[in-house]
Amino acid sequence: MEEYIAEALKSGFIRPSTSPAAAGFFFVEKKDGGLRPCIDYRGLNNVTVKFRYPLPLVPSALEQLREAIIYTKLDLRSAYNLIRIKEGDEWKTAFHTSRGHYEYQVMPYGLTNSPAIFQSFINEIFKDLLNQFVIAYIDDILIYSRSEAEHIDHVQIVLSRLLQNKLYVKAEKCEFHVKQTSFLGYCISHHGVKMEEMKVQAVTEWPQPTTVKELHRFLGFANFYRRFIRNYSSVASPLTSLLKGKPTRLGWTKEATNAFIDLKERFTSAPILKHPDPGLPFIVDVDASDCGIGAVLSQRTGQPGKLHPCAFFSRKLTAAERNYDVGNKELLSMKAAIEEWRHWLEGAVHPFQIITDHKNLEYIQNAKRLNPRQARWALFFTRFQFTVTYRPGSKNCKADALSRRYDLPTEHFSSESIIPRSVILAPVSWDIMEELHQEQEREPPPAHCPPDKQYVPLGLRQRIMQWIHTSISAGHPGISRTLHLLQNSFWWPAMAKEVTAYVKSCPVCAQSKTPKELPSGLLKPLPIPQRPWSHLSIDFVTDLPP
Repeated sequence: MEEYIAEALKSGFIRPSTSPAAAGFFFVEKKDGGLRPCIDYRGLNNVTVKFRYPLPLVPSALEQLREAIIYTKLDLRSAYNLIRIKEGDEWKTAFHTSRGHYEYQVMPYGLTNSPAIFQSFINEIFKDLLNQFVIAYIDDILIYSRSEAEHIDHVQIVLSRLLQNKLYVKAEKCEFHVKQTSFLGYCISHHGVKMEEMKVQAVTEWPQPTTVKELHRFLGFANFYRRFIRNYSSVASPLTSLLKGKPTRLGWTKEATNAFIDLKERFTSAPILKHPDPGLPFIVDVDASDCGIGAVLSQRTGQPGKLHPCAFFSRKLTAAERNYDVGNKELLSMKAAIEEWRHWLEGAVHPFQIITDHKNLEYIQNAKRLNPRQARWALFFTRFQFTVTYRPGSKNCKADALSRRYDLPTEHFSSESIIPRSVILAPVSWDIMEELHQEQEREPPPAHCPPDKQYVPLGLRQRIMQWIHTSISAGHPGISRTLHLLQNSFWWPAMAKEVTAYVKSCPVCAQSKTPKELPSGLLKPLPIPQRPWSHLSIDFVTDLPP
């Protein structure tokens, strides 16, 4: 600590302070064995106005690497400390140590807005290079190119840009001109995206959980890579069911043991998901069972034209959807798959092919008689160019496997693919979901958060409640209904109390609500006034919205 304080004072990062604020100071170990200074700014963060600058969505960023064959990875040195605190606000960052009381003159780690501020800073520097050959995620920079010669120029451009802005890299953590690298938790190469080998080894050696906390830790790790595992939610359901009701002790079962072993085996054999190539035709395998729907997005690659997966999709049927007949369930699987991957399929260069084991779907595009639901879906299909091909169920095993396993007892399932898209209650606002993921980066879910729910950080709870309560499909429901809709997908501490307060303060609900009480007061004739201004009459306007 003494060494850090002396060095930070010398470099001008900190200065002695007389501030009334005093946050706790400590060190955490870094991956390279060094120590990173950290300050407990939770009190300051709770009252800080949030800067809503978006952080890049990792899966979306990785989609840019489709034609890249060579990579360079850079890690910036002391990134946050390169941005100065606004003059006059330094006192807010004050911290105390055994050496004395100090405050930062530069942006420290631990402030809620630090990631967003630095992301906006780095995006401004590389604004003309992003999505061309650069991905910048806070202080991690990836340069990707389609050839060796092109890559040399790209690296020189990026390094020159960093030098111009007095940004420096940690040479020991950089990789130059490599065919394969690890970036943001994934192993990337020209073949596609896969799990990091170190993470695969960690899964194979993972001991069976013995406590609730250990199970939370395993499921949290597994959930990060669920996009590589077909039917992840169904396979993991015996494990997630153990956490239902917030137990304090782990009631391990034989089914949980089988699921734990099965998950570990699936992770070690997880496929490399190919980068989708818009120049090649897409193939979508779809299927439905009594309990779920599933789909696989694929493309043919290589000389033999081998079919390679690009993304998996599966979800549980709702109670209403389970009442559909077989044909409508199959049609639903087709509609859901197209909707999930519409960012690739809409406007595709080539018409894509849908493969189904339900022969009647071959005629859906030319059907003359449709019920209202089918008519709506048929209108949606007109935005896409595709053909439907019948394949018997015995040969349509990929999508079939994704739908069949939903007869197991499952918790609420949030489907994911290479680019996750949450479908919760109504058409989802991308802005809200992006903000939610960004806030979760800054405020991770607590250990007791249910693994099948999205944790909502403090700064977004009001907006999430407004979004659910005022959506067209919800229509300003009451307290119980609003809470139920939120609990289907979200969680945060004291949710019921906050939802109750929000619904009671909703002005639309207050205006629409019919009062149940009789008007106060008794109507009777007033005496005739003797002179002007001897009596004054006043009307009270009541039942105004809060």
